[in-house]
Amino acid sequence: MHQLQGKLCFLLVFVILHAENGNSFETIHFKSKTAINVQTSAAYDVILRILPPNTAAQFKVSVNPDIGPSHLTTYKFSSDGKIVYITGTSGVAVVWGFHHYLKHYCNCHISWQGSQLDLPSPLPVVSPEVLITSLNQVRYYQNVCTVSYSFVFWNWTRWEQHIDWMALNGINLPLAFTAQESIWQRVYLKMGLTQQDLDEHFAGPAFLAWSRMGNINAWGGPLSSHWHTFQLDLQHRILKRMRSLGMMPVLPTFAGHIPNAITRLFPNASVTRLRNWGHFSDPYCCTYLLDSQDPLFKQIGTAFIKEMIEEYNGTDHVYNGDLFNEMTPSSSDPDYLSAASRGVYDTIAAADSKGVWLMQAWLFTKGTFWTHEAIKAFLGGVPKGKLILLDLQAESQPVYNKTSSFFGQPFIWSMLHNFGGNHGMYGMLDAVNKGPFDAMKYKDSSMIGTGLSPEGIDQNYIIYDFMSDLMWRNKSVDIQKWIKNYSLRRYGSESASQALLLLARSVYNCTDAHEDHCAAIVVKRPTKDMSYQIWYNESDVVASWKAFLKAVDKVKISRLFRYDIVDVTRQVLQDFAYHVYTNIMNGYKTNSYTAINTYGDMLLELLLDMDRILSSHEDWLLGKWLVAAKLLATNAEEQNLYEFNARNQITLWGPNGEILDYGNKQWGGLLKSYYYDRWKLYIDTLLNCVETKHKFNQTVFNEQSLMLGQAWTKDTTIYPVIPTGDTIEISRQLYSKYETSFKEINRKIRKQHERKQ
Repeated sequence: MHQLQGKLCFLLVFVILHAENGNSFETIHFKSKTAINVQTSAAYDVILRILPPNTAAQFKVSVNPDIGPSHLTTYKFSSDGKIVYITGTSGVAVVWGFHHYLKHYCNCHISWQGSQLDLPSPLPVVSPEVLITSLNQVRYYQNVCTVSYSFVFWNWTRWEQHIDWMALNGINLPLAFTAQESIWQRVYLKMGLTQQDLDEHFAGPAFLAWSRMGNINAWGGPLSSHWHTFQLDLQHRILKRMRSLGMMPVLPTFAGHIPNAITRLFPNASVTRLRNWGHFSDPYCCTYLLDSQDPLFKQIGTAFIKEMIEEYNGTDHVYNGDLFNEMTPSSSDPDYLSAASRGVYDTIAAADSKGVWLMQAWLFTKGTFWTHEAIKAFLGGVPKGKLILLDLQAESQPVYNKTSSFFGQPFIWSMLHNFGGNHGMYGMLDAVNKGPFDAMKYKDSSMIGTGLSPEGIDQNYIIYDFMSDLMWRNKSVDIQKWIKNYSLRRYGSESASQALLLLARSVYNCTDAHEDHCAAIVVKRPTKDMSYQIWYNESDVVASWKAFLKAVDKVKISRLFRYDIVDVTRQVLQDFAYHVYTNIMNGYKTNSYTAINTYGDMLLELLLDMDRILSSHEDWLLGKWLVAAKLLATNAEEQNLYEFNARNQITLWGPNGEILDYGNKQWGGLLKSYYYDRWKLYIDTLLNCVETKHKFNQTVFNEQSLMLGQAWTKDTTIYPVIPTGDTIEISRQLYSKYETSFKEINRKIRKQHERKQ
């Protein structure tokens, strides 16, 4: 048993909050029981991990819970040019204040891809002191899928860096889902299930998120004993660090998803076999859901929570579990829906009398089942303030304004932004800039916080930095001014700001229903009628690329600048590929072997060019993803399984491409192998069809493509983990190579637009 310093759990004081608009509900007043000296030390340790010791010594920090309202987060700082004094109501508050000073006074930048920490000397004077108090109680972080799409193969070193990043951005309510299978294994074995039963239940490492939500069974498994041991040790470290900073990690709860073998031990249990999810078939579907009103539900759920509390030396009293995730309930009867939610909450309360249930509101955005009345019945099954709703994709599909602010249950306005961890530039700057503040002003608003909930990270960092920077503010910002400051912080110069402004008005400001789920043709299985909906002016992105290259002589060529050069180059080529594809298909429609061959070769060359620019940067390499997976293994069998998981998730996503290309990535090594081979197969097939005068058979091609994909997922070819080539030079060469083609496309687009007018 790991002993945490002073049992780092939280004292939850329940208070009644009365909003000005009249809404009232019982909600959580966070107050960490972690000793002030522990939080202070943890906060300063973050600073030591970020800055050199001599520079870090110029920062003096302290934790004082009394400097602001007890239910909010407050930090203050001042500087005489020699020493910066920072005080916060918690460890997180201190680190958040430190980051504020770095960003807005020193023009520094800390991101997922690296940092720009060229601090001025002497340090900027801040007098009088700056005092900031958050408008809301919580800053939430993670999606239940992030653990699979991004975190799955992380070790402690990587987790430590990311928890530092959370603290820097004021996150105080992060998910902590690691190792829950270790706890479930204990619970189920005690109940009489066998290890084989569990091997047929738990999915493999890269697919655990969907096993936990009851979507699939066993795909990518089984989990080894070493996996359980490693993950449990990792979870202890994660919780200890989060709690030491004053965060409130959210643990999982039981939502009724059970091993199929439960029906053998408890034949009279009230279970429902759920419908097929994602086109999976036996033995990976269909999963069983235990009725929350069945006594067995509370027995299993309380055993799980108590086992966690015992293992983790306490709890922070917030538990996440999702009923009916992308599944339709068996009944629309209001009494049934109320009972279903009440059963989950009652189970939490039976194990932890201070427990609060947090759930995604994602289910309410899907299909026609969840009517106004159905949602009201479901939410009404839980006492007000005991259920926190995560308005998961509030930037584009808010639920609070369709449910009278969740009928008074507290909610978190969250930006989802990304699906599948895909690459592809995307953002909704205007919507994000207004959304949280509109939600706070909404009639009878029950909003208690803001959040970031991407399915995958390591993409479009500018959007996450923008959203994070709004979390301490009390109103929207001037986006153009913010973008210019972002350029200064990220690159140490405003010289690239024009490039970013072009992106901000185009690809980063989607104003319609498009979502950030990359459907670029280069990463999708070819068909005869592929579409590629673009919500922005492509010429703006091309102009941004040109502006980035013009800024090369005026900025410091850092890892961050090179990363963004890769990204914009990749984006333009991704867009251009669609126009090449349309020429291929025009050739097929006119039975022109020459056109298919000419433009087919152009597309294949384009894929290799994309791979070349991607392979020039350390953060765009397939090899790093595969190596991270293999490094967690202790033997050859584990290594093969983990590598298979890593390969399958980003390609077939299932044994037979059940969720094909959902988790697609644009990585160096992946473009020139998997995607290149698939497109070559397609082009060769079209050429053969024209030559033999046979119609293209999509079904046959899909089968051949599947075989190609299955072979790739089982392959063990080693891919580079070290970049090759000069990013700037390669990007310049590619711009010069394709510049004439871009101009021709722009002329065609203008003519099409003129004809429509």
